[in-house]
Amino acid sequence: MTQPVLYIDKFEQDRVCVIVPTYNNAKSLGAVINDISAYTKNIIAVNDGSFDETEKILDEFPFLNIISYKKNVGKGWALRQGLKRATDLGYLYAITIDSDGQHFAKDLPKFIDKLEAEKNAIIIGARNMDQESVPGKSSFGHKFSNFWFKVETGITAPDTQSGYRLYPLQSLSKIKFLTRKYEFEIEVLVRAAWNGVKIESVPVSVYYAPKEIRVSHFRPFKDFTRISILNTVLVFITFLYIKPGNFFRSIFKKETWYSIWYDHLLHPGEPDIIKATSVAFGVFMGIVPIWGFQLVVAIFLAILFKLNKPIVIIAANISIPPMIPVIIFLSFMMGSFWIGDKAIDFSLTNNITLDSIKQNVQQYIYGSITLAIVAGIAFGLLTLALLKIFKKKHTPAV
Repeated sequence: MTQPVLYIDKFEQDRVCVIVPTYNNAKSLGAVINDISAYTKNIIAVNDGSFDETEKILDEFPFLNIISYKKNVGKGWALRQGLKRATDLGYLYAITIDSDGQHFAKDLPKFIDKLEAEKNAIIIGARNMDQESVPGKSSFGHKFSNFWFKVETGITAPDTQSGYRLYPLQSLSKIKFLTRKYEFEIEVLVRAAWNGVKIESVPVSVYYAPKEIRVSHFRPFKDFTRISILNTVLVFITFLYIKPGNFFRSIFKKETWYSIWYDHLLHPGEPDIIKATSVAFGVFMGIVPIWGFQLVVAIFLAILFKLNKPIVIIAANISIPPMIPVIIFLSFMMGSFWIGDKAIDFSLTNNITLDSIKQNVQQYIYGSITLAIVAGIAFGLLTLALLKIFKKKHTPAV
C-alpha cells in the first residue's frame, strides 16, 4: 500500500495541485478533501453555486484555495475556473477529482508516477466499467464517448468520461474553451489532442453508491443532448479542417517523403513499371474533371487493375487546394487548342471564377482531360527514369 507521506514532496517538486469541483455534495465532500490532504495540501475547491452545507464544510479546511460563486453554472465552468486559478498560482499540473466519493485519493500516486514519464499529456483515470454496480446509462455513455473520441482524434482511449484526470496546464492555457457543463470534459480531450497533447491513462478504482442513495447531477436528456451536439460539431471540424490540415502538413515533412520513396516506390517485390503506372494513373485521376469522385474512382480502378494503391492515392492528391487554380488554368490553356478561335484567353490571377468555368465548360473539360493524360504520362515516365537511375547508382560493382 502506498504511503501518502512519500508523495507530499513529489506534489511540490512537480508543482501539482488537486482541483475539486463541487455542487451540493456536502455529504461526501469533507471525506474527499480529508483523504486528498494526506497526499498534498495543494487543493483548489470550486463551489459551483451549492446551496447545501458545502460552504461550511470548506471553511473547516484552512489550507484550501477556494473559488465560490452563488449561481450554479456547470461542472465544465467549475473546472475551467479551477484550471485558471491553478495556472495563476504557478502550478504546472492539476489533477481533477469528483467530490461525490466516486474516486479515491489512494490513486493519486498513479498520476504522479505516470507524470514522471509523460510530461505533456492528459492522464485519464480509467475506471473498471465492467463492475455490476455501474449504472446502465454510465456504461452506454462510456462506450458512446469513447467511440466518438476515436472518430474525432484517431486515438483509442479507455475512459473518456472519467473526471479523474491530470492536466498539463501550460499546454491547455493556449486553448480557448467554449463549453460550460459536462461536455467540457469531451471538448478538452479532443481539442487538446488536436493541439498535440498526448492522451494517456492509468487504472483507478471507482465506487458507485447504491441506486437509492446515489447522488448525480447529470441530467440524461439535457446533458446527453448537449454532448451529442458537441460531438456533431467536433466531427464536422475533424473532417472539414483537422484531417485535411494534418494531411497538408504531413506532405511537407521529410519523413513522409522518405516513407513514400522507400516503402512504396522502392518496394523490391513489385516491378518498376507497375509503380510508374500507378503514379501516372494517380496523377491522371487527380486532374480528370470528376471533382468529388476522383479518389473513390481511383481506388476502385487501382484495385481492378492491380496497381499500387498507396502510390495511386498519393499521386491523386496532386489536386490539393493550392494546386487547383494552376490545374484549372492549364486546363483552359490546353482546351484552347481544341476549341480554336472560340477559345477564351484566361489569366491565372484574376479571370478564373466559377461563373467563367461554367460559361466555358467545353474548353475546360477538353483541356482538363488532355492535361490529365499529358501530366500522367510525364509523371509516369519521370518516375520510371528516377527508379532506373536510383537502382543503377545503388547496384554493387562486380
